[in-house]
Amino acid sequence: MKIERIHHVAYRCKDAKQTVEFYTKMLNMGFVLAIAEDQVPSTHEPDPYMHVFLDAGDGNILAFFELPTKPEMGRDENTPVWVQHIAFQVKDREALVEYKTHLEDNGIAVLGVTDHTIFDSIYFFDPNGHRIELAAPTPNQGGNLSRLDSVKWDMLEEWSRTKRAPKHAEWLHQKEFAGE
Repeated sequence: MKIERIHHVAYRCKDAKQTVEFYTKMLNMGFVLAIAEDQVPSTHEPDPYMHVFLDAGDGNILAFFELPTKPEMGRDENTPVWVQHIAFQVKDREALVEYKTHLEDNGIAVLGVTDHTIFDSIYFFDPNGHRIELAAPTPNQGGNLSRLDSVKWDMLEEWSRTKRAPKHAEWLHQKEFAGE
């Protein structure tokens, strides 16, 4: 028994049409389908909704629900804004920079390019307040991922015991060692 892949990931949105327009225009995602009902199929709760699905590439689907009868959506105030985000991969750093320019040209504030050694990223918010990350692999990603893979269980075990950042991969943000 094994999970095959993510079927879709669903988030709440403020306005389904605005959300679809943002993702199709800003990130070039295809609008796959929309489902609207007056009753929730799983719970039979009477609650109208619009459920939209977007093509995030390679069979990955990003979905949103607009819920007009529910209180205004918010966010978890106990979680820093940088923690909860949706990350999408782009081909390379050139594509990442092209997206940054495209977003900024359309009035979207973009943070980055941020160098994470194994990938470079930019960050911005969609119209619903969801933080979005676009990430591009770095040329030396494979070797660095192998180094991280070799220490992942030791790191997790140490973190579980101490709740302090283990030093197994501190080289990751020390530029003189990155890419060795």
